[in-house]
Amino acid sequence: MATPLHRFRAGEHVELVPGKMDGNLPRGLFTVLRTLPNDQMDREYRLRHLADGHERVARESQMRADPLGRPR
Repeated sequence: MATPLHRFRAGEHVELVPGKMDGNLPRGLFTVLRTLPNDQMDREYRLRHLADGHERVARESQMRADPLGRPR
């Protein structure tokens, strides 16, 4: 079975919406910096927060497309 591709691409804006069990991940808007290699169904990404510039890694299940559709 082929592994699924990443849903988001570098440069896209996404909204991080972590669940209750995701610790201290902040909600908010992020820019996808790059996709990370893994063999899991829940793909991972390197993100940069639009407001404070901090970078972090998040799983695809914690993200959704930017609701305002901001350009890159």
